Amino acid sequence: MKDEKDCEEQRLGHAGPAITSKEDEDQPIWEAAELSYTVPEHEDGIQLRTVLLSRLNLSRRLITRLKKLEHAITVNGGRSYNHKSLQAGDKVVIRVAEPQKETIEPEPIPIDVIYEDDDILVLNKPPGIVVHPTYGFPNGTLANGVVHYWRGRGEQTRFRPVHRLDQETSGVLVVAKHAYAHQQLSMQMQRGEMDKRYIAFVEGCPNPLKGTIDAPIDRDPVERHLRIVTPDGYASITHYDTLTCYTRNGMHAAKVSCILETGRTHQIRVHMKHLGCPLIGDKFYNPEGQLYKDIERHALHAAELSFNHPMSKERVVYEAPLPADLVQLEEDLKRKE
Repeated sequence: MKDEKDCEEQRLGHAGPAITSKEDEDQPIWEAAELSYTVPEHEDGIQLRTVLLSRLNLSRRLITRLKKLEHAITVNGGRSYNHKSLQAGDKVVIRVAEPQKETIEPEPIPIDVIYEDDDILVLNKPPGIVVHPTYGFPNGTLANGVVHYWRGRGEQTRFRPVHRLDQETSGVLVVAKHAYAHQQLSMQMQRGEMDKRYIAFVEGCPNPLKGTIDAPIDRDPVERHLRIVTPDGYASITHYDTLTCYTRNGMHAAKVSCILETGRTHQIRVHMKHLGCPLIGDKFYNPEGQLYKDIERHALHAAELSFNHPMSKERVVYEAPLPADLVQLEEDLKRKE
């Protein structure tokens, strides 16, 4: 089995001097976040790098980037990354800066905001829309709509999705509004501290009704856009719990809650097929599905997302109700005929 980390990669203020660097001197800079740390008495002599890495939890990559910017890392108000050690009472301030240049074009695409503050934007993604521009979808994406929403409010924030949802999957999606928030949330994903719960409607009724699917996933060697369960794949774990079983026209179906322990591409879709209960409407993994043909997408919804807020560290939970098409599907499945 392959060994791979799961990836889908203090006080905050918003004031301070403009930040510039040689590589950014020709483009404006948007200051996105400010963090500070005052050295306590018992840490007299602590290394600045230790403060950045262990107290403010900056990644090495972000530190390298900030070192190139004027006034991005200061000690007692002065630019100084060369401090070998700090004294008790020294104040370290980090200003996270973002180039205002954004290649994503704003488009007036409606978005459903669940929650927003200076650090994160939580959305209820509708089915049928791609999260980020790709070669096949250069525009008309959720990102285009979010950038339009921000620009309309005068914000120069860059679009930084912390994770992705398939085009047809609906539900909760979190976007970081600056590099530090993105780094903090990505680290939580890597450590398995971000919890995701999905609702899936499947053909058949799982047996057993509740359990864990521990089955490695990798690309299909023949159809590269698909994923398969294979012993040589990447570790993939899904916990599932059957909420309701239905019988319609002599065939069985179920509403299943799925919690991801890992975050592989198409994981729930592949694992439920592996269990013998492929998703209703899934054109890739259930093309011959007979139970319900009226739905235009696979029946999967990201119902709940919880994580530690990147700044306050408080545990937060966000939910998105079932969209109209899945509500209709559930009502139809409840009917015997």
